Amino acid sequence: MATPSRDIAAIEREVVEKSRPFRLLQDEIHRVIVGQEELVHGLLLGLLANGHILIEGVPGLAKTTAVACLANGLQTQFQRVQFTPDLLPADLVGTLVYRPGSGEFVVKKGPIFTNIVLADEINRAPAKVQSALLEAMQERQVTIGSETYPLPQPFLVLATQNPVEQEGTYPLPEAQVDRFMLKLLVRYPTMREERQILDRMSRESTPTKITPVMKPEDIAAARAVVDEIAMDDRLKDYIVNLVVASRDPKSAKVPLEGLIAFGASPRATLALSRAARAHAFLDGRGYVVPQDVKDVAPMVLRHRLVPSFEAEAEEKTGDDLVRTLLQHVPVP
Repeated sequence: MATPSRDIAAIEREVVEKSRPFRLLQDEIHRVIVGQEELVHGLLLGLLANGHILIEGVPGLAKTTAVACLANGLQTQFQRVQFTPDLLPADLVGTLVYRPGSGEFVVKKGPIFTNIVLADEINRAPAKVQSALLEAMQERQVTIGSETYPLPQPFLVLATQNPVEQEGTYPLPEAQVDRFMLKLLVRYPTMREERQILDRMSRESTPTKITPVMKPEDIAAARAVVDEIAMDDRLKDYIVNLVVASRDPKSAKVPLEGLIAFGASPRATLALSRAARAHAFLDGRGYVVPQDVKDVAPMVLRHRLVPSFEAEAEEKTGDDLVRTLLQHVPVP
């Protein structure tokens, strides 16, 4: 039994070393963003776990600013795309352009060929534009004409959206929503945080410049350590039980029968495992505990559990469904 403990101790030494740039990045983001701890923590989780992130909140809560701060803290390429009702797929992924001089078609790559893509107000664009993102988000490649082009690494889509009740928004297709590893909800600041925002941002010389503190190789090295973080077989069974219970709550003895129209897909199982390891990494541990799974479960599952008409009639949200799952699925 001595060997595993030595292995975990070695992993934890690497965690301490490789997490240093992430702590610096968190400090840099908080130089601009007041509060919003869950949002900032979720952004770091997604970066570590190599998962796309969907950020939802009403206008004015610094969603776009937070993503821009994250991107500016990395020594990577960054593109912001403003999603509008008249946006075309070619405006995002690129297209073939005819050159009369040579009589040939040449590829003009779109803004998606970058490391960090900010899809701002993603749910204001029509479904055909959303479909153009599917291949890029899953396979991290883009097909233009008959040729397929790999996207640069790292590659992350960080999308912001307004709640669907807002004017001029479209619900995202389920196939696309499932490709987002995490969905983060941005809530109003507390009274104390609002006062800090007023003191910090009411002047012309507001602190908006972020110092780049992380290189692509730092991200790759940290992700390699995340892969090594230990997870007990009982925790793996717990993750599978959570996901399966969302599909068949009656058999799992979870009081959600008739309240979930569609349960979580196998992507959720993989995302829970990866996000739990990333959560342990940010906590400075070389092993996963049940609380890691519980902490990331709302971010991973809230957008994957589709409430039924009955659940909507009872005004139950995805968070309510996840909370019930966590309360009734036995913890190892």
